[in-house]
Amino acid sequence: MKKIVLETERLLLRAYEADEIGALHAILSDPVTMQYWPAPFTLEGSQQWLNTNLKRYETNGFGRWAMVSKSSGQIIGDCGIVLAELDGQPEYDLGFIVAKEFWGKGMATEAAEACKQYAFSQLGIKRLCANMAFDHHASRRVIEKIGMTKEKEYVNARNRNILTFLYAIEND
Repeated sequence: MKKIVLETERLLLRAYEADEIGALHAILSDPVTMQYWPAPFTLEGSQQWLNTNLKRYETNGFGRWAMVSKSSGQIIGDCGIVLAELDGQPEYDLGFIVAKEFWGKGMATEAAEACKQYAFSQLGIKRLCANMAFDHHASRRVIEKIGMTKEKEYVNARNRNILTFLYAIEND
């Protein structure tokens, strides 16, 4: 039985399982889906992403979760919260990746809103951030739709030294 963490109208967000590398790699290796990342992932990179998240579940009780379409049962991306260093500061970072064939359907917004609510109500997080490349307009729209506001811009050494926007929201 797969551990479902969150359920929305159209999605299940759940822990990855070790044998799901194929479905995950199909998304993370796609050059269009991953165009705002330093590069599409190699199989080794996808395996590391999976292993890192499996470890995060054990250590923190959260991480990036598989985003599963309720209608098809297919993994269509991932979404979740990780502890990350953003512009030199430790932050709770909300991130998501959606396979290109599901872009423009509101899936990222649905998943991100659920993760934001989970961060505040279940994890007791007081501040949630998100970061994206300056030209990743779709990600910016998602983050703005869930109430985050741009806090600053910085040069991101972890992503080709490109201009990166940092968004945040506080849990009142």
